Amino acid sequence: MAGDIGSWLRGLGQRVITDQDSEQDRLHKTLAIFACGLMGFGAILWLAIYQLMGIRFSATVPLAYLAVSAASLAFYLWNRNFGLFRFVQTSLFLFVPFIMQWSIGSYVSSSGVMLWALLAPVGVMIFQGPRQSLPWFFAYIVMTAISGFFDFYLGEGTQQGVNMQTIAVFFALNFAAMSTIVYLLISYFVRQRDKLQERVDAQNRLLKQEQEKSERLLLNILPGPIAARLKEQQITIADGFADVTVMFADIINFTQLSEEMPPKFMVTLLNEVFSHFDQLAEKHGIEKIKTIGDAYMVAGGLDIHHRDDHATAPERDYSAAVCELALDMRDYMAALSGVRISRLQIHVGIGTGPVVAGVIGTKKFIYDLWGDTVNIASRVTSEATAGKILLDATTYRRVREIFEFEGPLNLNVKGKGEIQAWRLVGRKGAAAPAARNP
Repeated sequence: MAGDIGSWLRGLGQRVITDQDSEQDRLHKTLAIFACGLMGFGAILWLAIYQLMGIRFSATVPLAYLAVSAASLAFYLWNRNFGLFRFVQTSLFLFVPFIMQWSIGSYVSSSGVMLWALLAPVGVMIFQGPRQSLPWFFAYIVMTAISGFFDFYLGEGTQQGVNMQTIAVFFALNFAAMSTIVYLLISYFVRQRDKLQERVDAQNRLLKQEQEKSERLLLNILPGPIAARLKEQQITIADGFADVTVMFADIINFTQLSEEMPPKFMVTLLNEVFSHFDQLAEKHGIEKIKTIGDAYMVAGGLDIHHRDDHATAPERDYSAAVCELALDMRDYMAALSGVRISRLQIHVGIGTGPVVAGVIGTKKFIYDLWGDTVNIASRVTSEATAGKILLDATTYRRVREIFEFEGPLNLNVKGKGEIQAWRLVGRKGAAAPAARNP
C-alpha cells in the first residue's frame, strides 16, 4: 500500500515538474503548489470555524474557493498549462478574501479578512517579478478602496450578529495566519533560491575550469594574440610581417629509423624530443609554429609585432634568440644520441625576412607562415649536414658580433638561385646569452 502511494506521488510530481523545466521554472511551480496547499488549508480552517459559528452564507465562500482551486489544480495536472493555473490561483487569492469580507459585513466584522488578498501581488512578485506584480497590486488597492466605500456609506453600525470578542479572535487569527503563510512562502523561496544559487555557483566554477582548460589548449595551438583575436570571432586572420626570423630543425634519417623501431617506441621518442624543444622555445621566448612529421618549425619576432609596447622593445633581438635556441637544440640532441642505441641528429636552417602569417582551416586549424623567408629557411635546412646550423645572410649580419661562424657557403636554392649561407659554430667567448625572456 505504501509503495503504491509512493509511486502515485512520484507520478504526480512528474506531472507537475518535467525534465524540460529550468531550475527557475521548477522553483516557481513548487512555490505555486505550496501556496495553493497553504491557502487550501486556511480555507478548510475558516470553513470549519464558520460552520461552528453558524455563519452559513460566509461558509460557502471558502467552500467555493476549495472547489475552484481543486478544479484548477486537476486541470493543470491534466494539460500542464502552468500559466493558466498560476492566473487562476492568483485571481482566487485576490478576490475571494474580499468576497468573504463583503459576505460578512465591514472591515471590523470580517476581522480584516481582506488582508489575505495581499498574497496575490506578493505571489506574483515572487513568481514573475516586480513589474508583473504591479497590475495585481493596483487591483488590490482598488478592491480595498471599494470595500472602504461600502463601509463608509452603507454601514449601519451593526456587525452582522458577530460580537466584539469573536471579532477580536478573528483579527488575531487573520493576522497570524496571513503572516504565517507569507513567512513560509518567502522562507521557502529564499531557501530554494540559495540552493539554486549554490548550484549555479558550482556550475560556474566547473565552467571556469573548463574555460581555463580550453584557454590552455588554444594557447598550445596558437600564439596568444592570435588566440585572443580568434575568440573575438574574427573569421579571417591574416597578417604581414616585414621582419621575422624563421627556423626549421629536421631530424636526420628519422624515417629510416622509424622503420626499425616499434611504433610505440618511435612516438614516445619523438614526443620526448619535441617536448624538450617546446621547453627550450619557451625559455628563449620563441613561438613554436608547428611540427611536420620529424621537422620542427619556430619563429621569432611575431610577439614583438603583436605587442603594443613593441616600439620600446629591443630591436631584432629575436634573431639572436633563435640562434641561441638552435645551439641548445643541437647540444641536447648530441647528448641524447650518446645514451640512445640509435643515433639522433638534427640539421637546422634559419632565415630572416618578411612573411605572411594566418590561421587556415575551420576544423583542426593551424597558424602557419608563408613567403620567401620560410622557403629559404627550409632550403637552407636541407643543405645543412648532420649536427650543423646554417643561417642566411640577413640573419648572419644581425648576430655576427655575438656568435662564431664558418663561411660563407654558396648554396644553389631552388627558385632563388645561388645564395650565401653561414654555419653557426657557437657563442663568442663568455658572451651573455642573447635570448629574451618571454
